[in-house]
Amino acid sequence: MNDTTRGDRTGPEAPGSLTAVRATLDQAEGLDSVGALPYLRHAADQLAELIDEAMATAVLSGQASLRGAGAKAGLTENAVGPRLARTRSLAAYADERGRVTAAGVERAKYDLETGQQRQPAATPAPMRFKPRRTT
Repeated sequence: MNDTTRGDRTGPEAPGSLTAVRATLDQAEGLDSVGALPYLRHAADQLAELIDEAMATAVLSGQASLRGAGAKAGLTENAVGPRLARTRSLAAYADERGRVTAAGVERAKYDLETGQQRQPAATPAPMRFKPRRTT
């Protein structure tokens, strides 16, 4: 996969946009199944990031609760907190377990209203499957 397929772009195909997801899927189109896999994985990662950012926007704007945003995205309530902890707008409000809670969202709303929103120390790594066993 070259640099543009990893999302190193600017302009209308900037990372975190539906246009970038479409462009990545276009690159996968016509390839054999093995050749398409890295592009499809990258598109899935981009789409997951978009879903997480949309959930963060929904809870910060008061359009949805943590539970409601997760339900709309097809996630369980327990899956929402860690995903919100990976967003630009709520990463700084994650607790020591790496989850954003309702209290964190309320603090983020207050900070947003006062113009003093926290900045995360570092961008968290994307969530990945970790097998429980080595066999």
